[in-house]
Amino acid sequence: MSNKTVGNPLDLRAWIDEVKHMGELTEVSGADWNLELGAISELNVKKDLPNALLFDDIPGYPQGHRVMTCSTSSPSRLSSILRLPIESTNGGLTQSLRGKPKQWQGQADQYPPVVVDQGPIFENVQSGDDVDVFAFPSPLWHELDGGRYIGTGCMVVTKDLDSEWVNVGTYRVMVHDRNHVGLDMVPGKHGAIQYDKYMKAGKPFPVAIVVGCDPLGYLISGIEVPFGMCEYNYIGAILKQPVSVVKGQLTGLPVPSGAEIVLEGWAHPNDERIEGPFGEFHGYYPGKPATAPVVTIERVYYRNNPIIMGSPPAKPPNDYSYSKAVMRSALLMDALIAAGVPDVQAVWAHEIGGARMFNVVSIQQRYAGHARQAGHILSQCGVGAYMSRYSVVVDEDIDPSNLQEVMWAIATRTDPSLDIDIIQRGMGSKNDPMSIAYTSKAPFTSKAVIDACRPYDFIKEFPAVAEASKELQEAVRAKWKHIL
Repeated sequence: MSNKTVGNPLDLRAWIDEVKHMGELTEVSGADWNLELGAISELNVKKDLPNALLFDDIPGYPQGHRVMTCSTSSPSRLSSILRLPIESTNGGLTQSLRGKPKQWQGQADQYPPVVVDQGPIFENVQSGDDVDVFAFPSPLWHELDGGRYIGTGCMVVTKDLDSEWVNVGTYRVMVHDRNHVGLDMVPGKHGAIQYDKYMKAGKPFPVAIVVGCDPLGYLISGIEVPFGMCEYNYIGAILKQPVSVVKGQLTGLPVPSGAEIVLEGWAHPNDERIEGPFGEFHGYYPGKPATAPVVTIERVYYRNNPIIMGSPPAKPPNDYSYSKAVMRSALLMDALIAAGVPDVQAVWAHEIGGARMFNVVSIQQRYAGHARQAGHILSQCGVGAYMSRYSVVVDEDIDPSNLQEVMWAIATRTDPSLDIDIIQRGMGSKNDPMSIAYTSKAPFTSKAVIDACRPYDFIKEFPAVAEASKELQEAVRAKWKHIL
């Protein structure tokens, strides 16, 4: 890290101003942190084009102590977060993302974060007996949750014991008391790997939890960045500018200089408490309360009028399911093309399956077996295999993101005995709500590939669609937009 270049502070407030200018921000006054705030957010994302929500005047808290939700829930806002041209459609955004993750990954080493001495995050500091996590309106998001979660749309910053590798991951953070929080990290994730090293060495694990910043921060912290790569570098490649960071006063861990709230402390060996339950991305509580590492918070930094960035999982569509759908759709499309599948028109990883369990690809059929090839690769490629359940292939006249059109194709272009392939003993997960019915001790599950394309051997004879052509639809929409 260097201090020779001016970096981007990942300032949430600059992004909020942009969203307000776009007309995609709704300010909400008076919602209670206890369930009400979460329910409003949950109902909001079920709308066709939900705005971002900024909650203020939260009962029991000073005016200006705010919570933001639904930040990534529209194509326009997600475009702005990813610094892409503003797109208003799923297909346009997915197309503009084609090849970008690979490009960003390849350029990441050119954008190490820049260390600065000061930033808005140091406007207020709590230390020692003054530390009080309850000073912030952490929501109780859902009725069955195990507690209040201050960390959902967060960035958890940690450091490898044996190297300079800094990892930034999105892990859930539950409030235990005024200076202790539970940190749930899935085994095998990079933060958990680093934590295990410290525990085996009998050393305290340094942690800095960024509770709010530009949503690009938690968006990238929640995707699969290669082992050993720092997410700050990846974010810098997207920004085409390094991230501006300050060092925590206790741990030295780098956090965005424009962050809203940062909790800093240590997870000590053998210090675990019951954490959860908390809902998962597929809409279920698959796990029971269990022990998880406890972070003792020794210092809290926060801006004047701080904002918690909330992004809780729930039954889809949930707060972040749209962004996951877009990102995974782009990755799946790149994977299909890299595998040699020709004439791929579009891919969509549907929110109803948590962007994993129900995926659709549209192709222009070129040869016998083309549709099956696309479906099996969609189901089994590296990006798509984990928890995939249904992989559907449709013709180029079907919008794969439009579930009405997809199900129409399944209903009218398939013969169930011929057009559904079942893959046995595929890659499952203990996080799968159906894992309760798995027949093996190992996480094996079956997967279905549905060929919902017109039968290739009868493609010329297949009945024409009773619908206005796309060109006519566009012309009529333009001329009659005051009606349509």
